[in-house]
Amino acid sequence: MKFRLRQMEVFRAVMVAGSINGAAKMLFVSQPAVSRMIAHTEQTLGFKLFNRTKGKLIPTFEGEALFREVDALYQNAMRVDDFATDLSMGPTGTLNLSSSPGLSYSMVPTAIARFTERYPRIGINYHTSLLHTMAAEVLSNKVDLVVAVLPLEHPNLKVESFARGRMVCVVPDGHELAALEVVSVSDLVKYPLITHHESIQFGRMITAAFEAADVQLTRRITVLQTEIACSLVRAGIGTAIVDEYTARGGAWPGLQVRPLAEEIPLAPSIVRSVFGRPITHVDKFIEILTELHG
Repeated sequence: MKFRLRQMEVFRAVMVAGSINGAAKMLFVSQPAVSRMIAHTEQTLGFKLFNRTKGKLIPTFEGEALFREVDALYQNAMRVDDFATDLSMGPTGTLNLSSSPGLSYSMVPTAIARFTERYPRIGINYHTSLLHTMAAEVLSNKVDLVVAVLPLEHPNLKVESFARGRMVCVVPDGHELAALEVVSVSDLVKYPLITHHESIQFGRMITAAFEAADVQLTRRITVLQTEIACSLVRAGIGTAIVDEYTARGGAWPGLQVRPLAEEIPLAPSIVRSVFGRPITHVDKFIEILTELHG
């Protein structure tokens, strides 16, 4: 290699400073050292870099052309140096995240708290989504990762369950069912029941549980969002079957939570696109999520 990195550095310093003296100050070396390096470089390359005119250095045509290449290399080297500095300070960037509303009360916030503590230079964009919109969000790259209360079924999604939960019964304070330790679906049919609409997965799961118990399900009020069901129960309108994460994670004074005799299981899941490029932020968040709740 005729033109070494140190020679490039000294040559660039002279070009930028416009003089041997200025380059020496930039590089924190003596003027004779810079002069010797330039002379050696010219000898090695076989052409002059500067013309000496009345004590001034005037770049030759070759010197000007070489400087453009050297300066481009220098700028790239600076970017590499900045990148290495960033790595030493920890990763940067933004994680785009969505979750089921029920998981936004405790499960996901605790993971975000741990994540931001461990990786303070990574930002987070977070919102909640309903199950039927999640696949589109992931596949359109609106989010990097979804944490769903139930597994999603789609051929282009990578889905991994990491926890286990269940549906529970909620009743208002003072309700007769609050005196029971465990509530069955046959107990619930004696009272007005608020249920999820059967067009969504929660609604279909509740319907299946009643059919398995051979109990007739009569829907009094139907909802799409679990927090609305809890609000209606707290208002004394009836009882409801909801996910345990909303029931136990939210602030619901005046509401009693009871386990169901008939198990309606939940499987919180990590959802990613099979076409998505590997993102270290996603892997780091998944690692924390499974540490806390796996």
